[in-house]
Amino acid sequence: MSADLPDTDIATRFGSGRAVPRIEDEGLLKGVGRYADDVQPAGELRVAFVRSPHPHARIVSVDAATARGMPGVAFVVTGADLVQAGVKTLPVDVMFRRADGARSASPQRPVLAHDRVRFVGEPVAIVVAETAQQARDAAEAVWVEYEDLPNVTDVETATRGQVVALTGQAPDNVAAEARYGDAAQAESAFRSAAHVVRLEVRNQRVAALSIEPRTVLAWTAEDGRLTLRMSSQMPSGVRTTLCDVLGLPREQVRVTVGDVGGGFGMKTGAYPEDVAVAYCAHKLRRPVKWAADRSEDFLSSHHGRDLRTHAELALAADGRIQALRLRSQANVGAYATGTGVAIQLLIGPWVQTSVYDIPLVDFQFQAVLTNTAPTGAYRGAGRPEAIFTMERLMDEAARQSGIDRIQLRRRNFIRPEQMPYKNPMGQTYDVGRFEHVMDQALAQADWNGFEARRAQSQARGRLRGLGIATFLEWTGGNVLEERVTVDVLPDGVIEVFSAVNQMGQGIATTLAQLVVDVFQVPIGQVRVVLGDTDRGDGFGSAGSRSLFTGGSALRQGAERTLDEARKLAAQDLEASAADLVYEAGKFKVRGTDVAVDLFTLAGKQPGQRIHLESSTAVAGPSWPNGCHISEVELDPQTGALQVVAYSSVNDVGRVVNPTIVRGQLDGGAVQGMGQALLEQMVYDPASGQPITGSLMDYAAPRADLVACDFVTRMDESTPCKNNPLGVKGVGELGTIGATPCVVNAVADALARGGHAALAPTLQMPLTPARLWQAMRGEKH
Repeated sequence: MSADLPDTDIATRFGSGRAVPRIEDEGLLKGVGRYADDVQPAGELRVAFVRSPHPHARIVSVDAATARGMPGVAFVVTGADLVQAGVKTLPVDVMFRRADGARSASPQRPVLAHDRVRFVGEPVAIVVAETAQQARDAAEAVWVEYEDLPNVTDVETATRGQVVALTGQAPDNVAAEARYGDAAQAESAFRSAAHVVRLEVRNQRVAALSIEPRTVLAWTAEDGRLTLRMSSQMPSGVRTTLCDVLGLPREQVRVTVGDVGGGFGMKTGAYPEDVAVAYCAHKLRRPVKWAADRSEDFLSSHHGRDLRTHAELALAADGRIQALRLRSQANVGAYATGTGVAIQLLIGPWVQTSVYDIPLVDFQFQAVLTNTAPTGAYRGAGRPEAIFTMERLMDEAARQSGIDRIQLRRRNFIRPEQMPYKNPMGQTYDVGRFEHVMDQALAQADWNGFEARRAQSQARGRLRGLGIATFLEWTGGNVLEERVTVDVLPDGVIEVFSAVNQMGQGIATTLAQLVVDVFQVPIGQVRVVLGDTDRGDGFGSAGSRSLFTGGSALRQGAERTLDEARKLAAQDLEASAADLVYEAGKFKVRGTDVAVDLFTLAGKQPGQRIHLESSTAVAGPSWPNGCHISEVELDPQTGALQVVAYSSVNDVGRVVNPTIVRGQLDGGAVQGMGQALLEQMVYDPASGQPITGSLMDYAAPRADLVACDFVTRMDESTPCKNNPLGVKGVGELGTIGATPCVVNAVADALARGGHAALAPTLQMPLTPARLWQAMRGEKH
């Protein structure tokens, strides 16, 4: 801090609204970050898993005798061993129902498979040894005899009659089904509609691909408790599952999280590997670590998306939407997890009508079991799938009806005066000015100047397309309460704890800025502690809730702490609390020189600190929204495609740190483009083997995907009314908007280039080979 600047400038320079450098970055840039694999206690043992090479098979026998006698091997555990030890199965969905009213159907998910394996990569045994190489060698010596069973990897085949059932509870492999809306009224609307648009939409399966694979270290601490250090977004949730499955009391288990190299939703909750490692550490009373290699992450970490939808939109002659009808089947993999099912049967449908005033819906969503890895949360979790379908319908409706796509959106936007607005799924939007956001985006992207740019591309033999997506999303995870602790310490530090987690998104910096707002101290005097179930429980970080709920709780906790400090200062100064003025870490009696330093005051208290625990609930979810506009160039000779312009306006409510918010929006947009143009987790339908299980085969987005600078604006003019900060979740907004925006741009390029019939048939990923084949009339 510059010596010539007064203390009153501290909040202005380090508080909310300022692009404060991230406090997390110095350690990461110096290479002193502490990821789970960086923690290496003395006597650490390493793990290798024996995994199924079959998509579906009965386990006839497991012989681990040879492996147990190999050099360095400390422990080998099979699925049968865990059953005998009384280890329970992992939770599966129990919230939804099948069409016949029965509870949702799923095979029970064992920690280690013991009777049947249901996807390639499912763990069958765990080998613990002195070194990772010894563990791998011994794992290869575990002999498992399998009896092959028929397999199915796609929803169409899985739900067709006379195929193998993954569980006897669901002969048709439909784990659960959800219906929403009024089918009869919707049908009437479709019969009388002037225009009916129909699309087959596929949201392909993708991998989260965090830069740090899943990692877990478990040991017995000096106090006798089972302790874990792991790469996770939800340590409290992991602890709950561990205790349930292993039969341990909550107070006997501690879960800690340090630096996390990306999560994207994939690192929420406990996996079988986490439980198996914890079990071995608990039995051996030695530290046991497993760090996944990239192939293991591809095989066994939860995948995202994988939804197939038949979508229909009914419109009046003037373009006003009369009804929306969907028939969707989600591939939830071999086990119907609660998260995997809820994402497609509930969370996605919540935002399906998006920013449009749609009076009638008729939705049918099915969760289908297949012999693939289970699906779970992946950046956006249901909302990208829903918005992609809606925005593809809107652009296709414009093409088929002849109504300009901007005018079509204007006629159907929910208007500000309709707020608060309850959508057909019963979700209430507190605020939203969707046309206002779109108007800003059109001007920013020079929408009206596109024809000149298209002519320039045409002169170079390229097709140029213009894409748009207007949309919203739901954030908050529907867990709307968070607990924090605040400690003012005599050494000049304000230490705060929150149960939200850092995973590369800069949340510690943002939380520290909120503390600066209240206490008016330099940000270097704020210490943010995250990721420790001993310090406090909470939902964790998912659903773009970290600032929305965790930040709101911290801001109010800090304010309550300052109020408590004011009372203590009044006692210390023998003055009325109402007569005290607080400024930059000091209480002063108004009109006098009598004062006490905040940190000196803390040192006078019992325990030498001012301590406060605080819980705060927000009133409801937030509904961030945006308008994203992109331009692409397509080479008709090769199918090569580049994004040559990308512009967005994003209503994210109040912004605490513009740099962090912009990073989330732009990074999310690239991730959304990855799904649009490159990424796909592919299983061979005959063998059930994953064929994109490495970075040699799975195409991830790289810097050269985008041949332009992003133009990104945050609109703060419509703050959220559901939380005291006025913020809206931002971590997934860019991903949700980018995918339909870019695909719509490709469809537009094809339509303008004489291939209008291809526009409604496009399916992701839009790779050069697929586009080249499509333009030549070949199936893609």
